[in-house]
This record gives sequence, C-alpha cells and structure tokens, in this order.
Amino acid sequence: MKLAFSTLGVPGLPLPDVLRLAATHGYHGVELRTHPEEPVHLGLGPAERADVAAEFKAAGIEILGLAGYARVAAPGDDEPVIDELRALLDLARDLGAPFIRVFPGGGLPGGAADQSPEQADATAARRLGTAAEYAADVGVRILLETHDSHRTGAAAIRVLGPVGHRQVGSLWDVMHTWLGGEQPSESYAALSPYLGYVQVKDIASADDTTPLPLGAGVLPLAECVEVLSRHGWDGWLCWEYEKRWYEGAAPLEGLLAAGREHLARLLNESA
Repeated sequence: MKLAFSTLGVPGLPLPDVLRLAATHGYHGVELRTHPEEPVHLGLGPAERADVAAEFKAAGIEILGLAGYARVAAPGDDEPVIDELRALLDLARDLGAPFIRVFPGGGLPGGAADQSPEQADATAARRLGTAAEYAADVGVRILLETHDSHRTGAAAIRVLGPVGHRQVGSLWDVMHTWLGGEQPSESYAALSPYLGYVQVKDIASADDTTPLPLGAGVLPLAECVEVLSRHGWDGWLCWEYEKRWYEGAAPLEGLLAAGREHLARLLNESA
C-alpha cells in the first residue's frame, strides 16, 4: 500500500512546503483539500493548474485526490451540485489526480433536513449517476466518503449500489464507520467493490474527536490494515489529520515521520 497525507492537516501551507514535507518523511502522495482558503481550489486558471501539476511531477509526489465539498445528498436543486462535481472533475483532470472526494450531506434521521433518508439516498444516487459519464470522459473517479448522513459502509452502499457505475466509488473514512458502530470487517465487506482509498486517523474517544498521532487513540487502525492486507487490497492509506478544525491539536509537521513509521509497522505486521 502507498501512503499519503491530507493538506487538511497543514491548512494554507504553500505547495512547495507540502511537497517538502511529503518527500522528507517518505509519503508517496498528498490529498489536496480543495477550498478557496487553500492553494488549490476551483478558481485556479489553466496556467496555475499546469504549474501545480508540474510542481508535483518535479517532486516525484503524486496527487492522490482532491478533497472537495460537494454534498450530493443535500436537499435542493440538482444543477448546482452537478456543476460543482463537474468543476472538481475538470480540476482533477488538469492536475492529474485520479479521484475527487464528495460528501453525502443528506442530514441525519430526525434532523432538520427536509427529506427522508430514502429521499437522500435517491438524490445522491441520481446526481452521482448523472456525473458518472462525465467522470468517465475525464478519467477521474468520484468517491463518496463515509461521512455525516452516510457514515457507515452499510449506508454508503444504499447510494453506490443503485448508481452502479465504475467511475463512482467509496472513500472509507475509518473514524466515521467506527463512530457509526461498524467493525472494520463489516465496513470492508460493504465498501470493497467500490473502494477508492482509505482515510486513516486517530482520536481519543467518540466524545473527543480532536486529532491525535496515529496509534495514540482508540480507532481500530491495526484491524483496518489487517482486513485490507488479508484481502490483498493494494491501494492508498491517507492520513487525514483534521488540524484545520482543532486549533489546539499538535502541528502535523512534527508527527509525520512517526505516523509513517506507525503505518509501515502495521503493514509489516499484517503482511
């Protein structure tokens, strides 16, 4: 498996510094948070996109994916969501990234969203199905993250199954499936036909999701890696350290070397 980290852990850091951290600490790739406050966002022009792609190529670091913020199950008109998906797909194509990340965003059962879980499933499947052909044209996969209204593998496949298109897959966030009560073997069984890559992280407890160094918290990272290895999965593990949302969290820069060593140890133990 190849190792990456997300720029969510180093918010606003210039790309040369991101690339230096990746190369120095032995990461093969980077997941780029795609947001206006970051160096990579949907407003980049053609020359800027070419520059970003060239920087990564020169550094020998891969762009794993673009972590976008489209919410495919959210209430409202389809057109703005599909337009955002196409814009993300275009940016990924221009940068040479194989994946874009999207959220469900359908609202939780009993919450304020003006749709039922069944309606949210149908909305997400319809929008992803519409965008799938365009994704095929540009050679990029759309990955639905296990998150918010669809945080488990069981919930995600209620959307992915009806879409049934190879360009629409899953991004397994191991924290959210755990918070949703799934065991790693259950999450993998549900998501494996669709799996793009896996986001790893660690936290103190279900009530305190402040990011911790890998191995310092309660998430079942060893079990996740063991399940992936046992089934011969050979994709990406991406450390999503959510520093952007937790100002008190330790800086990621000082944790990257130990994090890579922890993941390498888990991979060796499960080989």
